[in-house]
Amino acid sequence: MALDPQAKAFLDRAAAAGRPSYHTLPADAARRDYRETRKYVQPPRPELASVVDRVVPGPHGPIPIRYYRPLGSKVDEILPVLMFFHGGGWTLGDLETHDTICRELCNKTPCAVVAVDYRMGPEHKFPAAVDDCVAATRWVSAQAAELGIAAARMAVGGDSAGGNLATVVALILRDGGGPPLRFQLLVYPATDQLLDTPSHAALADGYLLTRDNMLYFRANYLRGPQDYGDWRASPLHATDLSRLPPALVITAGFDPLRDEGKAYADALMAAGVPVTYTSYDGMIHGFFMMGGVMDAANRAMEQSARALAGRLASAG
Repeated sequence: MALDPQAKAFLDRAAAAGRPSYHTLPADAARRDYRETRKYVQPPRPELASVVDRVVPGPHGPIPIRYYRPLGSKVDEILPVLMFFHGGGWTLGDLETHDTICRELCNKTPCAVVAVDYRMGPEHKFPAAVDDCVAATRWVSAQAAELGIAAARMAVGGDSAGGNLATVVALILRDGGGPPLRFQLLVYPATDQLLDTPSHAALADGYLLTRDNMLYFRANYLRGPQDYGDWRASPLHATDLSRLPPALVITAGFDPLRDEGKAYADALMAAGVPVTYTSYDGMIHGFFMMGGVMDAANRAMEQSARALAGRLASAG
């Protein structure tokens, strides 16, 4: 397995830029840096039929969301919907950093997309992010008629920390009365807070997501070691993964999260859940957002949209 030339070129440019590592910065400064750097690697933002920012009620206060409808959709058209939870180590990211990929998924599927600006650490510790994502998903389902969506054709998805949250939402909804889900889109999901797989050791430095940054994110998010094995933080530790919606699990070959993503896909399959697993072997963590500089990101986006379209079809 070799590093993709486009990924290597990106890593070389990032090293030459000499930006401080996230783990050396306070959270607000790390967030500004993350927001600033994302814009240079993404493709142009696609035009949509509508993009509306709203605030929805949550158990601990209002939750900002962004509601997307695809280009060409009619005002009164009832659409399937993807609930999208952004990555960023439960510390970084917001509605802006992931706006382009939400727009792409919206148009390419096509479906409505609701992006959730959940609370993050270190200000809001686990399980605050989980609570917000569950609450927003249930609110969207309950308001389906007003929003023009089909509550019975709902998926969850996200990248990295967002993939973690999507898996946990699916588990909670399965056991807590719904709403039912059609699909999980899990892009290099974080599934085990123990951080002890071979890929964590082998890829600890030099491939964008470093071990120091992972420890920083974990410390920001969790209350302490007592949370590491909690299935709401580490869904790979859940005792029952059966009866979950079908999933597409995407990993990257040069990503420390590679092995835990593959392990989660394997565990889902062992529990009888239909899973498509794809490793983009030459890629690094975060590549899904880099469609402006990496061809593999665009292939992964097309794959994700096809999978969503197939599972959210009205008869599916």
